[in-house]
Amino acid sequence: MNETIGPLVGFVHADDLPWVNAGPVGLQVLRVSPDTWVVRNRFKAPFQLPRHKHTGSVHAYTFSGRWRYAEYGIDYVAGTFIHEPPGSVHTLMIEEDSDILFIIEGAFIEYDADGAISSVVDGESTLNAYFALCDAAGVPRPEGILR
Repeated sequence: MNETIGPLVGFVHADDLPWVNAGPVGLQVLRVSPDTWVVRNRFKAPFQLPRHKHTGSVHAYTFSGRWRYAEYGIDYVAGTFIHEPPGSVHTLMIEEDSDILFIIEGAFIEYDADGAISSVVDGESTLNAYFALCDAAGVPRPEGILR
């Protein structure tokens, strides 16, 4: 049987991508495409993201720590894998220092305390922020991020 090998499998090793910090949030961007972005965050507790809504699905894996969504009352601890359906609205709360991998489809819409949209975050805006944080820290911009 003669099979054709498809496109090469893209890969990146986490050790080849720098960690940068925005206050209590460490950020490593692994992949950005038009529809999906993959980031790893290391959060310092206590920390809370604004209430937000996802336009697509989100998958997350917790390497260490403990966190929750204020609206659900469930602790996600090391070894927990979650799936958020499109349209889910929640407030991420970091209870213990946490290391979490997020695979995000689409964007998320942040709301202010009055329920008005305060920002929209997607893969490209996250990549731009990552590069700006690299620049500010004097860290060379990585070339290995999957696109």
